[in-house]
Amino acid sequence: MSLQFELLQTAIEAYQQQRYREAVEILENYCNSSIDHNSKYYLQAQFWLVKAYQKTHQSQQAIALAKQLSTHPNPEAQKWAKLALESLNNVKHSKPKRAAQAGIKLAVAGVASNLTLASGVTITLLLGMVFVLFLALTFILSSEDPVNGLNIAITGTLLFNIAAFFLSPFLLDLMQNWLYRTRWVSLAEIQQHSPEAARIIQRICGQQKLKQPRLGIIDDQNPTAFTYGSLPNTARLVVSQGLFTYLEDEEIATVYAHELGHIVHWDFAVMTLASTLVQITYLIYTFARRLGRSGGEKIKNAAGTAALAAYVFYLVGTYLLLYLSRTREYYADHFAAETTGNPNALSRALVKIAYGILEESKHAAEPSRLIEGTRALGIYDAKAATATGTAYRIAQPQQLGRVFLWDMFNPWGWFMELNSTHPLTGKRVRALSTYAEQLGLETEFDLSRVVAEGKRLDKKKLYGNFVLDVLLYAAQAIGVLCGLIVGISLVSAKVASGTVVLATVLIGFGVGTLIKTAVMFPNFQFAASFDVLELMSNPYASPLRGKPVQIQGELIGRGDAGYQFGSDLKLQDRTGMIYLRYASRFGSFGNFLFGMNRVKNLIGSSVSTVGWFRRGVMPWLDLAQLRTDAGTVVNSYHRFWLYFTGTGAIILGVLVLPMLA
Repeated sequence: MSLQFELLQTAIEAYQQQRYREAVEILENYCNSSIDHNSKYYLQAQFWLVKAYQKTHQSQQAIALAKQLSTHPNPEAQKWAKLALESLNNVKHSKPKRAAQAGIKLAVAGVASNLTLASGVTITLLLGMVFVLFLALTFILSSEDPVNGLNIAITGTLLFNIAAFFLSPFLLDLMQNWLYRTRWVSLAEIQQHSPEAARIIQRICGQQKLKQPRLGIIDDQNPTAFTYGSLPNTARLVVSQGLFTYLEDEEIATVYAHELGHIVHWDFAVMTLASTLVQITYLIYTFARRLGRSGGEKIKNAAGTAALAAYVFYLVGTYLLLYLSRTREYYADHFAAETTGNPNALSRALVKIAYGILEESKHAAEPSRLIEGTRALGIYDAKAATATGTAYRIAQPQQLGRVFLWDMFNPWGWFMELNSTHPLTGKRVRALSTYAEQLGLETEFDLSRVVAEGKRLDKKKLYGNFVLDVLLYAAQAIGVLCGLIVGISLVSAKVASGTVVLATVLIGFGVGTLIKTAVMFPNFQFAASFDVLELMSNPYASPLRGKPVQIQGELIGRGDAGYQFGSDLKLQDRTGMIYLRYASRFGSFGNFLFGMNRVKNLIGSSVSTVGWFRRGVMPWLDLAQLRTDAGTVVNSYHRFWLYFTGTGAIILGVLVLPMLA
């Protein structure tokens, strides 16, 4: 076995040193003399032989071998072969050349903020929030001695923050091992999977005078990568096995460079601390609420005020954290492009990661625990994978680029991104394309032409009603606020008792719900037929104004992350996948029964669906009706329940409305 391994390593070294014909000769001899065609060494030799054939312009041999591997019983070999065939056919995704020299300085694109400034502002504000909350609580508990309370507040803040900074990586280690069975590996094992990634790790660590991070691999085929820790010299860099399955060598290298960028910038440590501080504000909120229930009147009032402040700080902190998270991703992308000289490879990597997540979800009845659990830490937001992954499956480069039009030019993209840990994929690819242009390279996915097309979009259609639509999107909250103002005004004017506030709030909420529902769910009786890719490519799509559509395809699994009785579904047609959201006529209990009893029998069925298509970070279809080829009909009641809720709130408000004086 050791002799076989040495021979394989000799072939790989020949390939890496661009002695491709020598590599072909060694690999062909190795494969012809191999007895066990299921061994991992034989499969690795076959993979490298496909690449070597491609480098020596023996395309027919490469395609024939990849087709042979696509029928191999090993599922990982099948996946790799499928990706190789797509690349070899060279119909969809051409690969522009990378820069001849790495390390060329590039102007940062895609983000207006400075990472150091964003990190400093975020941490300062969060530390201030935690301090104020500790101060408030200690004053409540030590009101007889305010100076002592101040000292306790300062000490408590420092102890909490220091403990959070240094202990959180170890807690995450325990969670990683428990949840995902992370294997800690050597650089030599990484080199077997991706020689260029190993070189990148060594080069960057040497240039930045960093200790090599602790390297981990999770045996999960969903492609992802993430970094965490408290100090650069104690950082952890973890990837999934799926990264090596779906990405090529140079693409894997750019992913590692991206994650190393987080370590070099220290933003992974800032995120570790910031995340902990946000959680502390929430813990203080819950503590203050409990304290308010058990103390006297004075403590109760003070604790209630502290709880309200803590919750406001928690919301503000969450959005600060999301903003910092998006900013750091742009800078890590920039670092990877600069240190590898290969921004196009990272563009392809992001798209292939989306494709891999989508492909794995097709084969799993339940969504991936790894992808959901590491969503904030990972290189890619899995919620955005549907549109990008769908386009990569079948589209030409120009068509794939059109899917990014919504990300780059639709104002709803910016609005929805506020709640996202990552920038929208289209914006990241656009920034990477800017780096490619700075290096004199062609842009990936023909993005220059796509950007030009985006500038020709109907601006009135995109922006004309956006402000009104945002107000309609928040119609329920606005209704509650208006009802509260009206109720308080009536009480202040002494024309009604305090009960009127509850009544006006209910009525305001009901009116807002009815208005929003009327806009969200237009008549679907004459819905046109679309495929998934057509819907994903619509740059004018909205999360508010649902588009009535018909889609035919196969139900391939549940859409609810980690919930075995989930009622939402995943539909696959010839172009891609989309999530179907179901609503029972019996509310949440009906959803539970549907998920428990009926969904498992529907999975695998060919269906025709009617519903309202919406586009946010993740596109979806609010289901109206689903009909299987066997004649089973499933009706969904989104519109009914919203009208019922709105009408019910108005009726209840009228019933509790007191007689005006």
